Amino acid sequence: MNVNTLALSALIAIGLALTHLFSGKLRFTSIPRSSWLSAAGGVSVAYVFVHILPELNQHQTVLEQVESGVISYLEHHVYLIALLGLTVFYGLERIAKLSRQRGKSDTTSPGVFWLHIASFSIYNGLIGYLLLHREQPGIISLLLFSGAMALHFVVNDSGLREHHKHIYDRIGRFLLAAAIIVGWVLGSATEIGRAAIAVLFAFLAGGVILNVLKEELPEERESRFWAFALGAGIYTAVLLTL
Repeated sequence: MNVNTLALSALIAIGLALTHLFSGKLRFTSIPRSSWLSAAGGVSVAYVFVHILPELNQHQTVLEQVESGVISYLEHHVYLIALLGLTVFYGLERIAKLSRQRGKSDTTSPGVFWLHIASFSIYNGLIGYLLLHREQPGIISLLLFSGAMALHFVVNDSGLREHHKHIYDRIGRFLLAAAIIVGWVLGSATEIGRAAIAVLFAFLAGGVILNVLKEELPEERESRFWAFALGAGIYTAVLLTL
């Protein structure tokens, strides 16, 4: 990786961290759901379905070439890794909702908050790492990935803030911002094999799909379908053009 790409990825990592720190300043309505949030969700899903999921076929080929170790066990199962990512974050969402229902206030318990923040910190660290190690290298690929992830973070922030209220603003958003930088630092200092990158990208795909759709699909959200479709359509056109 050349110096210019490394420097650009560092600036993007800082920008993604700042997204977590300042997205709360944007005043989005929860019900009915803000059109901007629905559009951001559409962009994130478009990136997964148009860019990441087609690459899973290439990732599958990489995994099939691994003959030993834990990753070899995943041969022919790259889509199961994506399903695992979706399932993990669905479980986290259910835990948070149950905690809010059982508590006396409309917020989660401290234990659930830390579980959520730890899980999303790993998730953000993965994204920070993949700023430097993607299946398709190059500046255009980096910009498309980071743009989709920035909007994805805005959607995630909205959901996490709804679950955890003020403690998310006091603590959570800073930890998630730091996790992106830590992931980038690890990516600049280490490089794992293509098979491991395949696993990470598949897991990320499942996580992004769930984290967006859980915000859009519940009927009580009163989501904006036209905004979601417009965001998905525009970003799909961009991805297919470049």
